[in-house]
Amino acid sequence: MDKVDCIVIGAGVVGLATARALALGGRDVLIVEQHPAIGMETSSRNSEVIHAGLYYPTGSLKARLCVRGRDALYAYCADRGIPHRRCGKLIVATSEAQLAKLGQIHEQAMANGCSEVVFLTAREARELEPELSCVGALSSPNTGIIDSHAYMLALQGDAEHAGAVLAVGSQVRNARLHADMVVLSVQASDGTEMEIATELLVNCAGLWAPRLAGLIEGLDQRQTPRAWFAKGNYYSLAGKAPFSRLVYPVPEPGGLGVHLTLDLGGQARFGPDVEWLETPDGEPDYRVAPERADRFYQEIRAYWPKLQDAALQPAYSGVRPKISGPGEPAADFMFCNHGSPHYLGLYGIESPGLTAALAIAEHAASLAGRRG
Repeated sequence: MDKVDCIVIGAGVVGLATARALALGGRDVLIVEQHPAIGMETSSRNSEVIHAGLYYPTGSLKARLCVRGRDALYAYCADRGIPHRRCGKLIVATSEAQLAKLGQIHEQAMANGCSEVVFLTAREARELEPELSCVGALSSPNTGIIDSHAYMLALQGDAEHAGAVLAVGSQVRNARLHADMVVLSVQASDGTEMEIATELLVNCAGLWAPRLAGLIEGLDQRQTPRAWFAKGNYYSLAGKAPFSRLVYPVPEPGGLGVHLTLDLGGQARFGPDVEWLETPDGEPDYRVAPERADRFYQEIRAYWPKLQDAALQPAYSGVRPKISGPGEPAADFMFCNHGSPHYLGLYGIESPGLTAALAIAEHAASLAGRRG
């Protein structure tokens, strides 16, 4: 049986960042990824936004790790030459009734340490973005956009330079928790299986993290959260982008509303919406239905009335790995060892997971370092 000090399951942005942190801390790390390449799920199917940390409850892991991770990410991008842009964001109220909610978001931003966020009148907002329609807005200058794939490649390079090994096309079939280790059965893409023992298993499997925990014999499953799958569909805009900043409406249940984001080439895209899925047995259905764009037009025209008919085209979709369901308060990030010194599960790492990845990794490594 092969043995390794630490195994990280999942080579998305959080798994790669966590493997990097552990390897830089001197641990012998193996990264196990079921797909043939890194970042093929949530990490490559999102808005690629660097969030400022405005919305999350003060003191929560999401709030603290987002703000810390945002600053670390901007510094990391500048140091490594990762394409990104601090373009800023406007959160807009499109009716007088929404101004109170905008005020609540501003208070939350101040409490979270985002003192750069300021109120704008409708006139001030239109001076920045002439095509915008609103009755008031918040300006978040620290919001940005990033090339998420370039970011993940940099994290992978750092991890491997520190001695980590990446095994793609490798799926965990089952595992057993012992008093002094975890033993995993891993199947390679050619169908061969092998057993690997590790002193520390870190579950960064994203969408499949609760399911992976359920495969581990001997793990206390009472602490394993239920997985909820919330699909978000995106549509691209035919033609030139009308804004130079990101534009977000006030948040909706399950997400941040149908917002306008930009890629680094200046192309505009709208989304995501919230489409709750039944828990899939295999890969989620990532197809984007053209007819779902119909409801986008009304929502977008609330802040951009000049949107033309038939201007939206299906682009892509992603699925948020939630641990709270429809109608429930949004859950915080969850780090749980289930009472074992040889396991750490990361659950519900949805947005702002991309922004917070370096801080999430630091937090996970500190928890692993206290395992004596």
